[in-house]
Amino acid sequence: MTSATMTGPTARQAEKVAYENNKLHKRLCRLVGQAIGDFNMIEDGDKVMVCLSGGKDSYALLDILLTLRERAPIHFDIVAVNLDQKQPGFPADILPNYLRSIEVPFHIETQDTYSIVKRLIPEGKTTCSLCSRLRRGILYRVAGELGATKIALGHHRDDIIETFFLNMFFGSKLKAMPPKLQSDDGKHIVIRPMAYVREADTERYAELREFPIIPCDLCGSQENLQRKQIKMMLRDWEKKHPGRVDNIFSSLSTVVPSHLMDRSLFEFSSLSATGLADKNGDIAFDDEPCATPQTPIVKIYS
Repeated sequence: MTSATMTGPTARQAEKVAYENNKLHKRLCRLVGQAIGDFNMIEDGDKVMVCLSGGKDSYALLDILLTLRERAPIHFDIVAVNLDQKQPGFPADILPNYLRSIEVPFHIETQDTYSIVKRLIPEGKTTCSLCSRLRRGILYRVAGELGATKIALGHHRDDIIETFFLNMFFGSKLKAMPPKLQSDDGKHIVIRPMAYVREADTERYAELREFPIIPCDLCGSQENLQRKQIKMMLRDWEKKHPGRVDNIFSSLSTVVPSHLMDRSLFEFSSLSATGLADKNGDIAFDDEPCATPQTPIVKIYS
């Protein structure tokens, strides 16, 4: 076997991998850019504080925002912020070294929330709720100190859908993660530029870019978290019924208050017959319930 014969297929494979990787990068840039545009997340002169946890999603968010900043018709600054919660064994040098290597301004905030959570939450109970509240308050304070006008979080499409079902199943609310909202203290705007991005794509992108992932030792080992149960349910649905999860996500932006039961969103008490035909009148479902499932109306991903 000649050298040319051996290297030929390898070269073609490398070209294919490079093509697929470039395609993934372009898709992520397109989806993040679309979300930013749809919700007016970033404006000229903004200082965007990217919350970097050391996980795949926040690394991907920072990487894509850096790419988009080079192409954007507006000017905005980026500062990466990490909260060192003093978890035992946390590799404190990884993020600073990475951020210096890509020449991104950063701030490491050190607060021992780990001890607080461990002291207040009984062994075996989930820690995410308290940890999240503590982390959120600290990040809001840091944003003010740094003069950040936007706080960017790395939540993706799957996080939004999972939160929707968590609130429905365990909180009795139709509520998810909005792509843009006002912070709890009313002083900041929080954005989720990866709202249209699938988690599977951030996983592939993290492998491609070889981000130095830092695992969360505080809650990552809690296998029975309700969110993990919801994640498994959605993955099972997607496997058995391709397109179902896409339809669920699309439904979050096509809400019909008159066909729900929230009296604060629709004035049911004063509703009366107008004598005019209403195409949305009493039609609760546009297709027959027993009909063969249709191809999803909205296809977000190529």
